[in-house]
Amino acid sequence: MKLPLVVGVDGSDGSLTALDWAVDEAARLGLRLRIVHASLWERYEGAVPSFGNERPADGIMAERVMASAEQRARKRAPEVDVHPVLVPEDAAAALLRESHEAALVVTGSSGRGAVTGLLLGSVGLSVAGRAHCPVVVVRGGAKNVRGECRRVVVGVGDPDESAVALRFALREAQARKCEVQAVRAWRCAEQQPADRTHAAGDTAYAHEERAAAFLAEALAEPQSEYPNVPVDRTAVEGPAHKVLPELSVDADLLVLGSGKRHGLFGLQLGRVSHTALHHSACPVAVVPHA
Repeated sequence: MKLPLVVGVDGSDGSLTALDWAVDEAARLGLRLRIVHASLWERYEGAVPSFGNERPADGIMAERVMASAEQRARKRAPEVDVHPVLVPEDAAAALLRESHEAALVVTGSSGRGAVTGLLLGSVGLSVAGRAHCPVVVVRGGAKNVRGECRRVVVGVGDPDESAVALRFALREAQARKCEVQAVRAWRCAEQQPADRTHAAGDTAYAHEERAAAFLAEALAEPQSEYPNVPVDRTAVEGPAHKVLPELSVDADLLVLGSGKRHGLFGLQLGRVSHTALHHSACPVAVVPHA
């Protein structure tokens, strides 16, 4: 039996957007959907769902969150097999535990401070940095979340991390019937003296050629498994942590690989993933090495 798709809900607007995204994803991939509500979620996000003028008891509130989420999911996609799960623990711990037996974990994005809407809440960051399966943090503009751009962008960096990320991106594009934009960012060291423009041009061309060759090699095997998915290979100058969020503006999903996970504590995300999770204009998938 296929592993289920797991989504965390807390009753907030962000988690309901994540729930809708997860329901659509489960329908696309033919997966069961586990809706998980952890009763200590507010410890992380500092927001408690409100029902009327008075805050209900924790148990009643949790039951209402779950009942509402289940009803919403069943109405959105009646064909999806939905299983609500209420757990008496904090959200990050619950979702990390679920990630051991999940095909995908989905969370919402929560903004704070003066740049609300940009920054990721601590639950999403913790789960993306430590989960044992791919994690999608649902964030970005309405058209991106709804999948109207018809493009999945995937960053191609470290060979080990890129292999799993490319397969994930190609599978997503196949399910969505859209294209993949595989991106390799490259940087050219400054030339000294500054007026050596010809040498600088030659060096830049060499860097771009190497990036294009790297893309071709990285895509050869994964693309052969998804021959019907159109792939746009993009070698672009600039730091990856800036290039990929910029490209996410016209994407339905940004896919990034992450390194091997060691131990249970501490976030294990590189600069690119960390920046994308905070500033991407579309949902972000972090795919662990294993």
